[in-house]
Amino acid sequence: MDDRGTTERVLALLGLLQRRRVWTGPEIADRLGVTTRTVRRDVERLRALGYPVHAGQGVGGGYQLGPGQELPPLLLDDEEAIATAVALLAGANSGDAALRALTKLDQVLPVRLRHEVRALTGSVESFGSDRAPIDADVLTVLARACRDGVEAEFTYRDERRRVEPYRLVASDRRWYLLAYDLGRDDWRTFRLDRMTEIAARTWRFRPREAPDAAAYVQEGVASRAYQHQARFLVHAPAETVRAQIPASAAVVTTAGDDRCEVVSGAGSLDFVLLHMALLGHPFTVIDPPELRDRCHALADRLRAAAVTSS
Repeated sequence: MDDRGTTERVLALLGLLQRRRVWTGPEIADRLGVTTRTVRRDVERLRALGYPVHAGQGVGGGYQLGPGQELPPLLLDDEEAIATAVALLAGANSGDAALRALTKLDQVLPVRLRHEVRALTGSVESFGSDRAPIDADVLTVLARACRDGVEAEFTYRDERRRVEPYRLVASDRRWYLLAYDLGRDDWRTFRLDRMTEIAARTWRFRPREAPDAAAYVQEGVASRAYQHQARFLVHAPAETVRAQIPASAAVVTTAGDDRCEVVSGAGSLDFVLLHMALLGHPFTVIDPPELRDRCHALADRLRAAAVTSS
């Protein structure tokens, strides 16, 4: 395993020892997916860094952190700290677990590196409950460019693009970059899985007044990207409707205690109308006006289908 993998594993071991008083070697090995011999080596690495890891003998023995002692900072250099933080972000489809690990990383880093990692992770936003996994090297280049305020270049759909990167946004399906496209002279959203030949430039840019990254990307993914857009007033709490619709499929905003507004897009107005009907809540059409005609046509079609032939 490379140095980055070892660093991440030792950090995970430290997290386990902080979470519970005693762990046996086999328990740790099972949690980390390694052998008990590797566990012993990682325990020695923690001890070499100054962590008081005690090992009990006998049937009831196990590993534990010494009580009442202040833990020293985790000794990572800049590249290791950044690589660990980005790896946690890139594989954060487990949500809360990754957040807990990032919090622990923040607690044990030296102050200088803590600021570096906070600035890096501050370049990432999300919508939806989880994050789709992404290549950590891609995330590193773009997150650093966002953090440092330098231009980035990449090939996108067979075209070379030069942008001012602002934020990385993770949805429940994909990762996106919100950037100001210098060739289009406008804000654009780019899917990371469609980027190739990504490189950060040395040219720094003066920050512009940027839109809210997560909201802008979500609206684009759920609505602007489609031929047809529709708005509905749904008679149900926003939290209930959000639990029924993926964040990448619609934008749900509160319109009262028991009402919400839903904005969604699709290639067909009938499709988005059927999707809303299947939610099971009363709703009314706000936009577009022609969608009301589609409601009548669809209702007639459904009533005709319910007639029993003689």
